[in-house]
Amino acid sequence: MDGLRWEVRTRGEGQPLLLLHGFTGRGTSWGGHGTAFARRFRTIAVDLPGHGRTRTADPARATVERTADDLARILGTLDALPAHVLGYSLGARIALRLAVAHPRVVARLVLESPSAGIRDEDGRRARRAADEALAARIEHGGIEAFTAEWERNPVFATHHVLPPTAAARQRAIRLRNDPFRLAASLRGAGQGAMEPLHDRLAGITAPTLVIAGALDDIGRPRAELVAAGIPGAHLAVVGGAGHTPHLERPRDFRRLALDFLQEVSAA
Repeated sequence: MDGLRWEVRTRGEGQPLLLLHGFTGRGTSWGGHGTAFARRFRTIAVDLPGHGRTRTADPARATVERTADDLARILGTLDALPAHVLGYSLGARIALRLAVAHPRVVARLVLESPSAGIRDEDGRRARRAADEALAARIEHGGIEAFTAEWERNPVFATHHVLPPTAAARQRAIRLRNDPFRLAASLRGAGQGAMEPLHDRLAGITAPTLVIAGALDDIGRPRAELVAAGIPGAHLAVVGGAGHTPHLERPRDFRRLALDFLQEVSAA
């Protein structure tokens, strides 16, 4: 699509459900959640630009805005309109953009640990500088050194609760990424690079569930702002979880997501 070959995996039957992973992940990052969702929906799991097999080293090709436009076209090509959309972190920001820019594409919206971007230009400039420095370290130090650094990020401090097998699986997925492509994603789709969406949240028409971890001191306030800005949005705060409720409290996360998505199916 426009020079970019997307990796797209579909499973199951029924109402389409688009799954959007976070930074350093890929479509297979959903693991058992993807299998459970595919029992009830036609799941569409993609590798986002710069990740896995959706290969680009061009930051302009990995932006939140262009990625959302691509996904709208992909869903149309797959005859999957409208689709439920579930996104985590980076994927949640892209899901938000999709709901804002292509409202007819989105049936129901589930946002795990989302952000609507950074409002002020000074804040965006500072974040771009920090992301550029991290992107340079990814390129110069390689994927193994970056993965070790990324896993020490304070936002993942609660990951000590993960079973060793789950932690090892996440690390293996990260290590399979290409450092130059991850750097492109960071430069193109970081919070400092994306268009802030705070002033456009009120225009989202899709029923929305926002999921945040009670222990995520940085991400939870951002998620609360998103939920407050979307008309009728429901905020679910998962106790005992940080930035990744789908990993730290998988049963709670899955129950919340399925109960919300199946409301319309039951109707």
